[in-house]
Amino acid sequence: MDIKFDTEIKETKILERTPMYMGVSIVLLVSLILSIGFAVSFGSVDISIKEVYSIIFYKLFGIGNESTLSNGAVHDVVWLIRLPRIVLAMAVGIGLSVVGVVMQAVVKNALADPYILGISSGASLGATTAVMFGLGTIFGSNAIGIFGFIGAFVVSIIVLLISNIGGRSNSIKLLLGGMALSSVCSAFSSFIVYFANDAQGIQTITFWLMGSVAGAKWEQIAFILPIILAGTIFFITQYRILNLMLLGDEVSITLGTDLNKYRYTYLIITSLMIGLLVYSSGMIGFAGLVIPHIVRMIFGTDHKKIIPIAALVGAIFLIWADVLSRIIVKGSEIPIGILISIIGAPCFIWLMIKKTYTFGGNV
Repeated sequence: MDIKFDTEIKETKILERTPMYMGVSIVLLVSLILSIGFAVSFGSVDISIKEVYSIIFYKLFGIGNESTLSNGAVHDVVWLIRLPRIVLAMAVGIGLSVVGVVMQAVVKNALADPYILGISSGASLGATTAVMFGLGTIFGSNAIGIFGFIGAFVVSIIVLLISNIGGRSNSIKLLLGGMALSSVCSAFSSFIVYFANDAQGIQTITFWLMGSVAGAKWEQIAFILPIILAGTIFFITQYRILNLMLLGDEVSITLGTDLNKYRYTYLIITSLMIGLLVYSSGMIGFAGLVIPHIVRMIFGTDHKKIIPIAALVGAIFLIWADVLSRIIVKGSEIPIGILISIIGAPCFIWLMIKKTYTFGGNV
């Protein structure tokens, strides 16, 4: 072992200590709060931080002058356009990062991400079906998202059922079943698009699959955010089982714990969370893959620590990714899914070639 490697391990262990972990958590929480305010101020219309926080405090706590803060152009830009998309970006960041951590533990695979079990392909098939066959018209503008959610959730359940055929489910069977079903869903989606003569429908699906939080509404957020936060809190309480999953089924059985029932429960909950995120923002990849890796490299493998940290880092990352998507090209907006892939792919390649990195940390 060389000196550089020794130093990196010592630094990592220092960050794993509880005081340092708590300090980093507080810093990230403060950064998240500040990021929300600063992110709202960026855009084609310049709005000061003071105006942003004045409107937020008035809407939340009734503090301030009603005549100047309850209406007007600035109020509408802050409260009805920018802040909802920032809060949705925060929810998406939390959800993708937490589910990424959980999925990597459940299937015991460092390359697992929130879409590894065919969820993305199921969502794509649901959205493609809704657009090309004119289904879900009763849902109006939400039809694509709702059918994407249905497709993602149904495929996840089917994967769970397939993994239990011919014996008890395990991480390998889940992974292989998800990959197989993902290929089937992708094939059906391509088949539908190939034979459909609907250029506008294809364009709509393509844009949705690129991912965006531009259509965020408070009514939508009020439903999604509590579920994402509840799921995050639930998985924090399950840190002992998640830690045990990294050791494998054989070890857990010798310790008197059957992981199968936990794995089944976790996958249903993560599928629900991802289905809701797919419904609200389309497909956004790489965030749920890269962020858990980075957090593990710094804080080790204890899920009691890495789940809250990953949630905060994911929220901050998605918020600023949304800001970049709005300002990087003047007068236009880049779909956030494209931007994150441009950032995430090189980061992931760097993680893959980093000699001191393995699944679960630097040891």
